[in-house]
Amino acid sequence: MRTFSLLKGMPVFTSTGQRIGTVHDLSISESGQVTGLVIHQQALFKRAFHLKLDDITSFGPDGIVIMQQDSTPRKVPDGSICLTKDELLGRMIFSEMGEELGLLQDVYFKEKLGTIIAYETTDGFFSESTVVESKQPPTLGKDTIIVSVYEQ
Repeated sequence: MRTFSLLKGMPVFTSTGQRIGTVHDLSISESGQVTGLVIHQQALFKRAFHLKLDDITSFGPDGIVIMQQDSTPRKVPDGSICLTKDELLGRMIFSEMGEELGLLQDVYFKEKLGTIIAYETTDGFFSESTVVESKQPPTLGKDTIIVSVYEQ
């Protein structure tokens, strides 16, 4: 299980040891599955490309290793939503029963499957965060995120 906050800024290497950039964002499908990572390349001008979860060989504590990268950078798939670019972080989360759960601070997901299993929320700038476990993929609305939560 990984969180986006632990991955953000992490270097990405090919299996031959070439550093290709750093993790900048997380892409999520319309059905609420993590589809991959948005990587910023080290270049004169920052270029971003999409890296599918299937391309990742390992998530290490200090870096991510991928299979040898092909020469054509991929763009984020149409219909994907990015956590930071599309401003999901900081958006209000409600339960499917209409209970306000807090502002989205982070997501927990299974690396190989891309399944989001929990959301970290906060009530504000100085408050503690809470982890909300999820039963099903979220509904990503324009103004809010609706999740199905486990009853404790």
